Amino acid sequence: MSYDSIFRADLFRGQTHVVTGGGSGIGRCTAHELAALGAHVVLIGRKPEKLEQVSGEIREDGGSVSWHACDIREEERVQATVAQIIAERGPIHGLVNNAGGQYPGPLASINQKGFETVMRTNLVGGFLMAREVFNQSMSQHGGAIVNMLADMWGGMPGMGHSGAARSGMENFTKTAAFEWGYAGVRVNAVAPGWIASSGMDTYQGAFKAVIPTLREHVPLKRIGTESEVSAAIVFLLSPGAAFISGSTLRIDGAASQGSRAWPLHKAHNNHAYNGFHRATLPDVLQPAQPKSEE
Repeated sequence: MSYDSIFRADLFRGQTHVVTGGGSGIGRCTAHELAALGAHVVLIGRKPEKLEQVSGEIREDGGSVSWHACDIREEERVQATVAQIIAERGPIHGLVNNAGGQYPGPLASINQKGFETVMRTNLVGGFLMAREVFNQSMSQHGGAIVNMLADMWGGMPGMGHSGAARSGMENFTKTAAFEWGYAGVRVNAVAPGWIASSGMDTYQGAFKAVIPTLREHVPLKRIGTESEVSAAIVFLLSPGAAFISGSTLRIDGAASQGSRAWPLHKAHNNHAYNGFHRATLPDVLQPAQPKSEE
């Protein structure tokens, strides 16, 4: 099997695209799709074993890939990693600023270290990657950047540190699009809602128990797929989005719209797109197995 992308197979042939957080989840899926469309994909993440695994998958599927272990929160490491990529591959055509992470907790219980760590991961790291890719490559050659946000339009109760960081990234996206447009650089963002990704299995306790019920709060009455996010990212990187910059595309089944006072009807005629041939359903969303009777 191979990735079943809706885009033409040679869309990014001869190009180099960097995907941060490419060792799992949406980043892994996006890296697979970009490689299936002819790009050489450079994976960036903190854990070499995950990057090696995804690289092996992409090569097995016939794609071109390399990887660099890098903590995007460390400025000098980011500068050196981007310089190494350019030395090996030449100009960087696309950057997917996907890396991020957070943990659930009410604002009153989040300490300074935790708040700052999430801000550095979800905002500062993305800024450093975008700045270095622009300064070292795209300012001369042009390119496209897609940043990762979240459904934070009504605040993010239970994850206020991530909401603050993602809101900051949206504003950064607009500013960078305006400041860097002269160089032929487009900067956009995607804001996924609830997506069936491996990240769901990192949560424990009360938040884990809520995850299987999330679909009931989505007008489309389902959870999104990784490939539905990847397809949006690929579009924003593509020539078809050549006059789109400074925009955020929500991928949330309309969950961020409307009011809780409006009742949601039972769903029908609702079909997911899942082009990722290696996708697996998170454990937390697996159907419950009936208990055996002794």
